[in-house]
Amino acid sequence: MNLPLQQHNPTPNFWSTRYALGLIVLGGVAAYFLLTEHLAHVIGALPYLLLLACPLMHIFMHGGHGHHK
Repeated sequence: MNLPLQQHNPTPNFWSTRYALGLIVLGGVAAYFLLTEHLAHVIGALPYLLLLACPLMHIFMHGGHGHHK
């Protein structure tokens, strides 16, 4: 008496479903409208962000000025 083999159907990956495609399209549309509507604000703040980057890079990227042996 041969029993039929049980087939294992793995759950599909989320990124291969139609819901993921809808999420990607919705995210793309939202990103487009955010960039087009708020681009002037981002460009206006860009000089300040560059000035803020200088001290932050000094603090986090120098690594103690050679105190490591």
